[in-house]
Amino acid sequence: MSAPNTPDSVAADAYTASVIDQNNAKFSLGIDLGTTHCALSWVDKLASDGEKIVQGVQDIPQLTAPASVQALPLLPSFLYLPHESELTPSDLALPWGTDQGGLVGEFARTRGAATPIRLVSSAKSWLCHPGVDRRAPLLPADAPPEVQRVSPLAASTQYLQHLRSAWDQAHPEAPFDAQDITVTIPASFDPAARELTAEACRAAGFQKLTLLEEPQAALYSWIQASGGGWRKQVAHGDVILVVDVGGGTTDLSLIAVLEKGGNLELQRVAVGEHILLGGDNMDLALAYGVARKLAAEGKQLDAWQTRALAHGCRAAKEQLLADEALEAVPVVVPSRGSKLIGASIRTEVTRAEVLALLVEGFFPQVAVSDKPVTRARAALTQLGLPYAQDAAVTRHLAAFLSRQAGATAQIEGLQGAQTQGASFLHPTAILFNGGVLKAAQIERRILDVINGWLAAEGAQPARLLAGANLDLAVARGAAYYGHVAAAGRGVRIRGGTAQSYYVGVESNMPAIPGMEPPISALCLAPFGMEEGTEVALDAQEFGLVVGEPVRLRFFGSSVRRNDAVGTLLDFWTPEELVELQEIEAHLPAEGRTPGEVVPVQLHARVTDIGTLELNAVPVGGSERWKVEFDVRADTPAP
Repeated sequence: MSAPNTPDSVAADAYTASVIDQNNAKFSLGIDLGTTHCALSWVDKLASDGEKIVQGVQDIPQLTAPASVQALPLLPSFLYLPHESELTPSDLALPWGTDQGGLVGEFARTRGAATPIRLVSSAKSWLCHPGVDRRAPLLPADAPPEVQRVSPLAASTQYLQHLRSAWDQAHPEAPFDAQDITVTIPASFDPAARELTAEACRAAGFQKLTLLEEPQAALYSWIQASGGGWRKQVAHGDVILVVDVGGGTTDLSLIAVLEKGGNLELQRVAVGEHILLGGDNMDLALAYGVARKLAAEGKQLDAWQTRALAHGCRAAKEQLLADEALEAVPVVVPSRGSKLIGASIRTEVTRAEVLALLVEGFFPQVAVSDKPVTRARAALTQLGLPYAQDAAVTRHLAAFLSRQAGATAQIEGLQGAQTQGASFLHPTAILFNGGVLKAAQIERRILDVINGWLAAEGAQPARLLAGANLDLAVARGAAYYGHVAAAGRGVRIRGGTAQSYYVGVESNMPAIPGMEPPISALCLAPFGMEEGTEVALDAQEFGLVVGEPVRLRFFGSSVRRNDAVGTLLDFWTPEELVELQEIEAHLPAEGRTPGEVVPVQLHARVTDIGTLELNAVPVGGSERWKVEFDVRADTPAP
């Protein structure tokens, strides 16, 4: 998030257009860069006054068939890489020309369902995958050698460029580059994934950029939609659980309601781990379920057809969840032979199949003491996305709330708000987000599970905060946030960094056969460090070699909230600290002998757009070298 120059406060009743437009931006634009869909919402800053917000959603022109353009509220996050002879230039024409490098949007999705080896999907999930080089051309992951590949970074950039072009085509009087832009990311994104998202935005030409966590955007959307009534629905001491199940990830956040100076304010308490579990998993599960049904009819599918079926199941699932009147949706599995139409296999996905699989398979009734199931991995495995091993969202939710059992005791104003001896943090309200949760049966199941846990510990049931359109809430909330932040007024969710961050320090000890030197963890940036803040680790010097890269081990914690900058940990449990990607420094050898060890201190800074930046400063010098998060993994690309 971008931090304004004024303190956090609740929305003022009125403020002038001249204050709102102090940076000459007419609109605040919010972009949801989703795993399966992108959306763009706007707030007209000049027409908005106080809590009267003039807001809308920009329809995105996109190809829906060859030479057929339609403006839709959602841009599917799919990139199709056609063969050079497959489509003509006129087939690919858009109002602003053609997208460079392939098809984006609805036509890409439908075309790719029949030819999945040319379809790039889940680029956002790959963008946060630490096991691959996300700047390398590796998608589609299982494409044959003759198919062009692109990087997750390039695919994300292309979606953003498409949104930018759509806005400029519709609003020539208000160029995209002159507006305030807020792009959303999962709360659980680590610093490297956040920086890569910012890099994709810069590559797409974004000028005025802020990053905002998706659960916060969903809550902002709820606040804006309430028209000021949110203060009557929550009170001091409330803890809101935001459950966001999207196309690629499950994101969990806790946000507390506090009272300050007679006004209500919001403060983030915790965010969950990055859980690669969402609609993609459900689409694949549906595909295997349908494949078993076809096998029972004597129709055996190969791996290529099963993948194509997964794309068909995705579309069927979305239709069935969006329209309760539908009982079944037909699905066509393409043939790999020459007689494509005659040999295609036709079947259907029913509402009963979708709900049975999604509710019982992904949201089962579990105890709050249950933990996500892990299994021994095979020695050899295919390279791909590191999906969660346990498909039960409710078990991940139980583990998250259990880890945060004592979190509110560390927040001023919330001490004593939780039941004494509670085994998990008791939420008092729940806000849902993400397309998967459009199904009323899933919503009811999650509420029933959580309220069952609460009842067992003598707590009141959590109440549901009714949300807006789950497909558009994140984009709308991002646009609203950009509006109130630029004005320096309005509801703010105090957050800062979602974790505490540490660097590994190897002990200086004599060599002992068979024993690695012990590692301590030095706190670089504490939990909640605000945007625009910089701290220096003056008490610790590092020796960095000039002229070649030096790598440092890096850790994060979502539960250690009281560690200050410079806190040194000698021992920790696996639940307390999680090792993240390495960070890399490459100091130029100018003016020094190559290989010389230079004593440096590390400076940590949370940038205005919400990314974490580390700098190495030579002791006694004025130079600053940026310490990069190592986003080029050693693991070979699939």
